[in-house]
Amino acid sequence: MTTAAAVAGTRTGKPRPATMAQALGRALRDSMAEDPSVHVLGEDVGTLGGVFRVTDGLAKEFGDDRCTDTPLAEAGILGAAVGMAMYGLRPVVEMQFDAFAYPAFEQLISHVAKMRNRTGGAMPLPITVRVPYGGGIGGVEHHSDSSEAYYMATPGLHVVTPATVDDAYGLLRASIASDDPVIFLEPKRLYWSKAAWSPEAPAPVEPIGRAVVRRTGRSATLITYGPSLPVCLEAAEAAVAEGWDLEVVDLRSLVPFDDETVAASVRRTGRAVVVHESAGFGGPGGEIAARVTERCFHHLEAPVLRVAGFDIPYPAPMLERHHLPGVDRVLDAVARLQWEADS
Repeated sequence: MTTAAAVAGTRTGKPRPATMAQALGRALRDSMAEDPSVHVLGEDVGTLGGVFRVTDGLAKEFGDDRCTDTPLAEAGILGAAVGMAMYGLRPVVEMQFDAFAYPAFEQLISHVAKMRNRTGGAMPLPITVRVPYGGGIGGVEHHSDSSEAYYMATPGLHVVTPATVDDAYGLLRASIASDDPVIFLEPKRLYWSKAAWSPEAPAPVEPIGRAVVRRTGRSATLITYGPSLPVCLEAAEAAVAEGWDLEVVDLRSLVPFDDETVAASVRRTGRAVVVHESAGFGGPGGEIAARVTERCFHHLEAPVLRVAGFDIPYPAPMLERHHLPGVDRVLDAVARLQWEADS
């Protein structure tokens, strides 16, 4: 039984172990079943079911005209999606890997992000662009990029990234339903993460633009998203032995950004560390740190710190464990916060 069909076949409503990939596949299936204007297109999404098998079974259930294999031409794929959206459809585009999406940037920046503003709101483009991103799977360059900063810097786009099975389903459903274009970043290393989940009764997810506190604490706030959430939660547990009680905020949405939830957390703890896989220079952490500083300056007991990937092209697989933020680097940053406060 295919991934989508296996999850779709669960009718008891009782939670059972499910992977993020299965939850994403179910979100696509449910969106297509409820709305005939939803079409899926991309390289190998049909017969193969996608490189990560997220689209397994969709072509069989809905036909090749609604789950369509495309040529290896990302600019053409997204250009076709623009035309589809202009004529009333809701295309969901899969970019096979993060760095494979770059040839489509001209379409994305010149048309997808600008069309609603260009037409005075008369022509929204409800396009969801699914991008498997990030490292941790032993992939080489072009297969492990963290490209979120590019999308964040493009006005007109929503940028969303789930870190849990529940959010994978709920945020993808919300993204497909949005009348604004959404870059939906899927952490590759979390595709096989599991949680008890019922496709018949998924946990409610707030609209795009809301962060959530995954762990409460008093010593400092770890601000993170996507593939770095498990790292931060592990670091928070390890920090207990050091006498630190760390709060962990999962952003879920990078654009719109939930200043309210993030600022409220930092005001409680007085310290903050931003953790992400993307490079530090010019990365999301700089913008996040600036927003936190602007809103929480008089509550901060130390500067906002960042733990990020190094400022290099993605390294060879044998080196990625050094490149990606890990528990030790996060705890080192927390220790620096303590030193800054005491000095």
